Amino acid sequence: MNEELKDKWFDESIKDRISKIHLELEDDAVGLWQIIPFGRQGYGLAGEDLVEYVRRSLLALFAHGAIPVQGAIDGIHYWEPVDRFGADPESMVQGVIDEWLASSEDPDPGGLWFAMPSSCEILKADHPE
Repeated sequence: MNEELKDKWFDESIKDRISKIHLELEDDAVGLWQIIPFGRQGYGLAGEDLVEYVRRSLLALFAHGAIPVQGAIDGIHYWEPVDRFGADPESMVQGVIDEWLASSEDPDPGGLWFAMPSSCEILKADHPE
């Protein structure tokens, strides 16, 4: 994968985009449904290059403390942690990628996201939509 490849919308290299992906965590979770299509459509990646882009993006998020989450179904919280991928970054990345590739589909907004652990403590009542 060519890290200097620029995306077609913002003229930002893959290297620069991955180095900044964690900044979104300050305001919101980052969805897998956002990462994969941007790699495919923005950079024109496919196959192993797309997988490597996703891998590096996830590692960058996990390096800054993010964890896999999904929408909470308790009606109280926004997010709940997803622990089926293990606890260390490499296991989480491989588990996420394996699940994505096995599905034969791109994820949608109802699927897996990545957020700071503190996001799982935010109550809907304290932050109405």
